[in-house]
Amino acid sequence: MATLADRLDHLLGRKTADKLSEAFGMTTVEDLLRHYPHRYATQGAELGDTQPVEGEHVTIIARVEKADEVRMKSRPGTRLAVVLVSDRHKIDVTFFNPHKVKYNIKPGVRGMFSGTVKYFRDKWSLAHPSYVILPEPREPEVGGAAPASVRVRGAGALAGLARSAQGGDGIDMSIFDRALIPMYPATRDVESWTVMRCVRQVLDQLDSVDDPLPDGVRGEHSLIGLDEALRTIHLPDSKDDVTRARERLRFDEAAAVQLVMARRRHDVEVRSAPKCPRRPDALADEFDRRLPFELTEGQLSVAEEISADLSQDHPMNRLLQGEVGSGKTIVALRAMLQVIDSGHQCVLLAPTEVLAAQHARSLTAMLGDLAAAGELGAHALATRITLLTGSMKTAQKRQALNEAITGDAGIVIGTHALIEDNVDFFDLGLVVIDEQHRFGVEQRDKLRSRGRDGAAPHVLVMTATPIPRTIAMTVLGDLEVSTLRELPRGRSPIVSRVVPAKVHPTWVDRAWERIREEVAEGRQAYVVCSRIGDGDADDDAAFDPAAFELLDETATGKKGKQKPPDTKSVLQQFDELTSGPLAGLSVGLLHGRLPGDEKDTAMRDFGSGAIDVLVCTTVVEVGVDVPNATVMVIVDADRFGVSQLHQLRGRVGRGGHQGLCLLITDTKPGSPTMARLEAVAGTTDGFELAQLDLQLRREGDVLGVAQSGTVSTLRLLSLVDDVEVIAAAQRFAREITDEDPELKHHPGLASMVDAALDTSKTEFLEKS
Repeated sequence: MATLADRLDHLLGRKTADKLSEAFGMTTVEDLLRHYPHRYATQGAELGDTQPVEGEHVTIIARVEKADEVRMKSRPGTRLAVVLVSDRHKIDVTFFNPHKVKYNIKPGVRGMFSGTVKYFRDKWSLAHPSYVILPEPREPEVGGAAPASVRVRGAGALAGLARSAQGGDGIDMSIFDRALIPMYPATRDVESWTVMRCVRQVLDQLDSVDDPLPDGVRGEHSLIGLDEALRTIHLPDSKDDVTRARERLRFDEAAAVQLVMARRRHDVEVRSAPKCPRRPDALADEFDRRLPFELTEGQLSVAEEISADLSQDHPMNRLLQGEVGSGKTIVALRAMLQVIDSGHQCVLLAPTEVLAAQHARSLTAMLGDLAAAGELGAHALATRITLLTGSMKTAQKRQALNEAITGDAGIVIGTHALIEDNVDFFDLGLVVIDEQHRFGVEQRDKLRSRGRDGAAPHVLVMTATPIPRTIAMTVLGDLEVSTLRELPRGRSPIVSRVVPAKVHPTWVDRAWERIREEVAEGRQAYVVCSRIGDGDADDDAAFDPAAFELLDETATGKKGKQKPPDTKSVLQQFDELTSGPLAGLSVGLLHGRLPGDEKDTAMRDFGSGAIDVLVCTTVVEVGVDVPNATVMVIVDADRFGVSQLHQLRGRVGRGGHQGLCLLITDTKPGSPTMARLEAVAGTTDGFELAQLDLQLRREGDVLGVAQSGTVSTLRLLSLVDDVEVIAAAQRFAREITDEDPELKHHPGLASMVDAALDTSKTEFLEKS
């Protein structure tokens, strides 16, 4: 008998096992059995009285009533027009190669047909479905003998499924007597029926599976045993069977993830980190004393949480999420000053050079002489802020590196350049990551390893609209979370409107007029485009392919990458506006491939008011703070993700005047993409939009480095729909790991973690 740990090549043969390994990474029996069916073929009678949904894949058993070869009207050739009778249904079926099928599809024969539902004039049909002709039902053989094998007549997936039962032309047709036939995720080289044959072969040899979950946990949540669940998920007799099996295996996934998270939390708690308690009458207190405004209740509450974490001797791992403009930067700065007061350094990691430079200017301005250590007139408690970016000149970079390694700089601000191997710190105590989704797991890990004498620095992650992976990690318990919801006093919510350019072209003209009106009132505006437009390969770097492909699939029912719509580049838009609607105004240009000094000049001129309108790409997406800017026009808004749109519009309305964001799009009204844009325009609640983003993109690879949502470690568990299951699994996992962090006394659970999740991806948890 076989066990879950047995190798597939010992049971299935090397040739088949190698195909499964190459296609799906399967090497053991448990790997195969956790490759669950993604749907089930059902008998025709189960269609009931309701009409199937357009695009739904159905499998029915029916009898051929009519089969006529007719000429096609739209093109040369003929087709086989078939009418099937199944219980209370009559279904039209079309075969486009009648010479290949008319010898099998004849009036009176009984068969199974599988295809995608199409509607025409309120009647549904199937076009060129896969099929297999079934023998007539007959009485069981005397003495219980096995039914005779018959020759397979059919084509497509169902015929392949039939042949897979014996691997040749003969088949025990009892496979089609099942109420539910499992259909598996497949590839071109490993079809669904091949997986089914392997699963049945393995299940026939599988010994009873020991259950890693304690009886009390199974009883509390009404879960069936693992042995029953693994067998039932592949060969169910009813939909209730499928439900019970999925409930158990879904809990397994949640528990496996939570066990990894709980072990990681334990590992963090046992690591050492510099203790940085708040020190009275030091730099942080002096900064607070000078603040020209009162912090909100939310900012004070969050600051207390962070301060308490920094006072501990194990690393903080906290997510600070807040609305655009809710004051996250001031909270992070106060945390950095607390760490500096304890004699340690801080790093602020920004995703772009524009934002890094903006942070350096704004923090320096906020601190004043408290940021002028070593300079004439500096305060006695002062520190120094150092900027380090990739485009700096050699001498500037050498000076910044020296200030970091000697400890002269209390705060080092930079981009990916801070992660390079040649960057060292005197005594790094806190890493602040602005918009964490812009940095890969391994990149962030490099900074975490830069603490002194083996100590790990504290980590504070900031984001205005958590991307799906961030939400997923939060729901799964990977991060402590602090939330800022209220806006600073005196700030007005931003008004957003969708501008359907093709339906109302005059509305686009009105958008440019609104900019002129605001400029006439002494205010400023942004015009944001999705690409640069100078012909380089990364022109479309701002385009959100995951969101576009998903929405396109929703709209068309087709998978695969679709051709993106035509868009207007920032260079083209700049030329059109300066010679047309915005002629006479001071219009600046900013994009990521401008030389560093030109980018700095553009931002300085815009910040000082010398530029009225800044035509730019997404380099202004996060952190850019120009309080006098009140209008943002986003061109080709459908090319941006939900989070991007929310981040971008957060650049306006940061002063005392109302902000306005106009989303220009050629998208058709009523389309999924238009619905997405209208949802963004309909709310300024970043957490509501984050939930929408999660629903659109799904969870992403919550245990790996992929963050787009196109790859998922999870098979049955949904972070949108299964929050209660996750919470229950989290309680269970923490109880277990409190007693047995390494699961040494729970080998079954350790094995479940390895099997339910991709272990090569869970390794990244140690770095995330």
